[in-house]
Amino acid sequence: MYKKLPTYRYKKTLKMLKEVCPAPSVVFDLGVRNPFSEIMKQNNYKVYNTSGEDLDDNYELEIPDDVDLVTGFEILEHLVSPYPLLKNIKANRIFLTVPIKLWFAKAYKSKTDPLDRHYHEFEPWQFDWLLEKSGWKIIKKEYWKNPSKKFGIRPLLRKFTNRYYAVYAERSKESYTNYYKGVLNL
Repeated sequence: MYKKLPTYRYKKTLKMLKEVCPAPSVVFDLGVRNPFSEIMKQNNYKVYNTSGEDLDDNYELEIPDDVDLVTGFEILEHLVSPYPLLKNIKANRIFLTVPIKLWFAKAYKSKTDPLDRHYHEFEPWQFDWLLEKSGWKIIKKEYWKNPSKKFGIRPLLRKFTNRYYAVYAERSKESYTNYYKGVLNL
């Protein structure tokens, strides 16, 4: 899965997870079991994962009743259309992270794994709009950088440019009605 674990991002993700849903809690994590699933378990979270199904086609998930929070860490950018999945999640709370579109880099595309491609790299306002339109109210958001120890222009830019967008949201009681509210993030 990873040649080198993204420890900086994992630390930031775990810190925010503990803030929005302190352990012991039960998490339903979108995506297959991964190194961060194990980190959550080590920090007193019970973790369920999806089993590798295509979430574009199979977006109506069976989420166990004991789940406190649905998570999706770098998952939604791989979907052609994340809207049906977000709209149909049967939970009241979600915590998601996505890569932010960078002006100096193209979207990620693995040369060896056809499933490891980014169809979307969102601008934050786009992701906010997607969440609001699919019935979620954003409660907390953070931006994270992705520093690199490599040399070059892009690694240098990564030290100063936010790369990840983390959002905690709760199911909205009001229906989405205002395009400008989403665009202007009001």
